[in-house]
Amino acid sequence: MRRRLLPSIPQSITVFAFWVLMAEDYSAATLLMAALLGFLMPHIAARLEREFAHLGNVSALLPLGAKLVWDILVANITVARQVLGPEKNLRSGFVWVPLELTNIHGISALASIMTLTPGTVSAELSEDRKYLLVHCLDIDDPQKMIDDIKRRYETPMRKVFP
Repeated sequence: MRRRLLPSIPQSITVFAFWVLMAEDYSAATLLMAALLGFLMPHIAARLEREFAHLGNVSALLPLGAKLVWDILVANITVARQVLGPEKNLRSGFVWVPLELTNIHGISALASIMTLTPGTVSAELSEDRKYLLVHCLDIDDPQKMIDDIKRRYETPMRKVFP
């Protein structure tokens, strides 16, 4: 019975707390709205299609994390030079990266990595989840960029999210 009334008590509490914190108000109307949302949101979320993360080789995250930290440091310096240099030297553009990752959590992690790295931003995921659109601040060779993304990030992510 309780499961039907509140499908996820932690989610209800979280929605309630975030609503009150975002409203920065503790009036009866705000608390009532927070309670209503805390009740409704878990019911709505329970109806959504879920894809659970199945982790494979989690030890692959350590070298990937080290590689990512290094790439972020190098990219910060590169982007600073590019931004401070002549604008005519920038060749920005979009690249569709074909994905071998099929797990949505792995794809989300890859998209986050692209956005974390200065000079690249994930822009879109194709509806069939087979391509990730990445905007690059400076792209000389699109195929080399795709190959680098696949080798440096997607391949290790495929080990973590089989």
